Amino acid sequence: MTTKKKTFIALVLVTSLFFIWGFALNLNPILIKHLKKACQLTLFQSSLVDSASYTAYFLLAIPAARFMKRFGYKGGILLGLLLFATGAILFYPAAEVRSFVFFLIALFILFSGAAFLETAANPYITCLGEPEGAERRINFSQSFNGLAASIAPLFGGIVILSGVELTKEQYAKMSNSELTHYLNKEASSVELPYLIIGLVVLVVAFLVYKAHLPEITETDTAEETGKSLGRQIWELLGIKQLRSGVIAQFFYVGAQAGIWGLFGFFCNKLAHMPEKTAATYLTVATFAFMLGRFSGSYLMRFFNPVKLLATYAVINNVLLISVFFLDGMLSVFTLILISFFMSIMFPTIFSLSIRGLGARTKLGSSLVIMAIFGGAIIPPIMARIFDESNIHFAYLVPIICFAYIFYFASSNLKVKKLEMVAAH
Repeated sequence: MTTKKKTFIALVLVTSLFFIWGFALNLNPILIKHLKKACQLTLFQSSLVDSASYTAYFLLAIPAARFMKRFGYKGGILLGLLLFATGAILFYPAAEVRSFVFFLIALFILFSGAAFLETAANPYITCLGEPEGAERRINFSQSFNGLAASIAPLFGGIVILSGVELTKEQYAKMSNSELTHYLNKEASSVELPYLIIGLVVLVVAFLVYKAHLPEITETDTAEETGKSLGRQIWELLGIKQLRSGVIAQFFYVGAQAGIWGLFGFFCNKLAHMPEKTAATYLTVATFAFMLGRFSGSYLMRFFNPVKLLATYAVINNVLLISVFFLDGMLSVFTLILISFFMSIMFPTIFSLSIRGLGARTKLGSSLVIMAIFGGAIIPPIMARIFDESNIHFAYLVPIICFAYIFYFASSNLKVKKLEMVAAH
């Protein structure tokens, strides 16, 4: 087999990783809605689906990078795929016993694998081929992440959500055996989809194992070898640019996860929309997000990316304020517009945060990736507000998030040219 063909196969396999973790992450809003019903939870409790997922990213980002430094990118990808498949397959026994804690453990394992995949894929894809084609390869691969984000809610709405939504009066009329049978049937709808996901990921792992993936050799800088990891992190966080970027990324991911995680409940409360219909509109929102990313990349050819980031943050806050006063379908379409204007935020914040770090870029990037821990914190806050008051007040929380993103962008307006290096 020629080197060119081997590189092409490696490119295809690594690109599939972008689709895999994008698909799983964007099934979470469906799971939040579904498990709230199947496990009889409050919205705050069901929002812990996001907490389990994003906490795995937070805890595994640096260990994944260190594992790959020792065992190589292929070893890291294989471990990530095996963890991912294990977590997905564990959904079957979790559904059989209808244990929410079991579901959270399965999600944590699944997204621990996703943390390995994302840590490996972004830098690895840039090295598969000629250096001048690196940006084109990363954009191509990340487009599959956007495609997965658009497909996942539609898939989940069709195969996971039953469409049966009982009132409190209907629950009260059920005997204990009838209620148990109904809830077990609801819980079981995740078994086959996640079992298939797990088996597909195992097939990808086998293909990766058999394939020749070019190994990338990286050498430590003098700064890395002379200082402890803790000291390096402390010094990096002393850089205002990076520190502010980590906070901005924390708020952005938290806002995105919260807005999408509560989307189905929002549609139900304000537009009286059935859960399957709400899943379809969430698909429209994620598709708008993908369109926003493509159009945003095009606009950045003509407009300063930093000014575009600031403008989008202001637009989203105006839209969120309007959501507070709206009801019905108009409020749903407003949320879809917010998804469009969130699209460029992750890669732009990421690129601004690590700008000028030089030899410390790798560790700085890991710190920004760890900031997606915001997805574990903000959704439960929004959910608690919804449980205690109403959905309108819950959607005021992202206003704080986008306000900080506007501040971060405003403090970087002097940056005229920005190389976009990552997406999520």
